[in-house]
Amino acid sequence: MEVYSKSENAPVTGAAPLPSAAWCATLKEMSVCAICDGVGLVRVVNAQGQWVSRPCECQLMEREERRLAATRIPERYRDCSLDAYEIYHEADRSLSEALLTTRRFVEEYPAGTKGKGLLFTGSIGVGKTHLAVGVLQRLVRERGVRGLFCDYRELLKNIQNSYNPQVNTTELELLKPVFSAEVLVLDDLGAQKPNEWVWDTVALILNTRYNDKQTTIITTNYADLPAGAGFKTDKEGRKPAKSEDTLGDRIGDRMRSRLAEMCIHVEMTGKDFRQTGVKRARFG
Repeated sequence: MEVYSKSENAPVTGAAPLPSAAWCATLKEMSVCAICDGVGLVRVVNAQGQWVSRPCECQLMEREERRLAATRIPERYRDCSLDAYEIYHEADRSLSEALLTTRRFVEEYPAGTKGKGLLFTGSIGVGKTHLAVGVLQRLVRERGVRGLFCDYRELLKNIQNSYNPQVNTTELELLKPVFSAEVLVLDDLGAQKPNEWVWDTVALILNTRYNDKQTTIITTNYADLPAGAGFKTDKEGRKPAKSEDTLGDRIGDRMRSRLAEMCIHVEMTGKDFRQTGVKRARFG
């Protein structure tokens, strides 16, 4: 195939079908693409000897950036990638296994994952959000998916605010992108104090995505255990006065059971990296 630039009439014999990514590496600092002069297209001669127009690589890069911007990943997590997830030598083995699982998930998506997502559980500061965002960014870049990052507590707050008659945004408008995203990251599930309304809203979101076979990636600080399992007996068989909430306590056992069908469980154990002084990428 022969490639012609906009400003040259002579063919470049043996060139690749599209300009190299290196040619557009500095596009963000340039007002006009050096390849297509801002037209957005390059003229090429295909295998049949016909002139055709192809999108310039600058357009492909811009589309990728628009897809990433549409995910609404917070600025704090923009640099979170699977490659940037570092595990120090004394870390619990579950962290390296979690990274391996996420890499395999990306490689097998979508045919091998069959609509399933990931459920990251574990204590704070082990990198659950980092890995979840890393998966989302990789799928957007390499698979071209339409993804969305959603903070669980913020979503519920916005939905509640939509009931205010002075607010123009409706509950359906807020939930539509959550329902339709090919890949949804729901961060910090269970963070909101549970009540009937919270449980109903969680059920609506999870059931809708489950029925539509949409991929959902979830992070939570709560153990994947049924309600009441946080009450542990002492040596004498007595229950303590206090207990730790479980995922079943926070979202209800019915929805916890639904997650078992929707997601591959990835349990992460370890110390809070933000308290250990270990230098690593930012994560939640």
